[in-house]
Amino acid sequence: MNNIYNFNYVSIENKPVEMSEYKGKVLLIVNTASKCGFTPQYEGLEALYEKYKDQGLEIIGFPSNQFMEQEPGTNEEISEFCSLRYGVTFPLSQKVEVRDENAVPLYQYLTSQKDFEGMGKGIKAKAMTAMLKKRYKDGYSDNQVKWNFTKFLIDRKGEVYGRYEPTFVPEDMVSDIEKLLGEDA
Repeated sequence: MNNIYNFNYVSIENKPVEMSEYKGKVLLIVNTASKCGFTPQYEGLEALYEKYKDQGLEIIGFPSNQFMEQEPGTNEEISEFCSLRYGVTFPLSQKVEVRDENAVPLYQYLTSQKDFEGMGKGIKAKAMTAMLKKRYKDGYSDNQVKWNFTKFLIDRKGEVYGRYEPTFVPEDMVSDIEKLLGEDA
């Protein structure tokens, strides 16, 4: 499989969604959580969605409770939180696993396409690196998702263009998003 159009997910409203419905769009796929230090990124994600959705950007949030149980709610509670607290209008999936052997096939594919290259620079990145090295030990450098709000940017052909760790805020991706939106499908 050389693109994401062979995968599917179940929406937070319990409806099956084929990724092929997004053919020709630029996609930003993000694993999310409601009780994380990075949760305010919902605001930046929604701002990107509002600004670029008419140009072909779609964002899909995949809530996951795998990282220190920071997404403990039901699908209904997650949907309500995202809508009321952050005004999220982009699609969400049902709560899923995004790492290890029970990761949904879409995330197994995403992590096989873009290597983990570290948490970046700055104080937050250094703190995350220290915490994650302690948590994952030798597994720190594998390609698995390490934490909430890891973002994968997909081009209009359905190929993984970039991977952005939680320490990269949505605004950091604007130039890449604009580049992909400017390319023909």
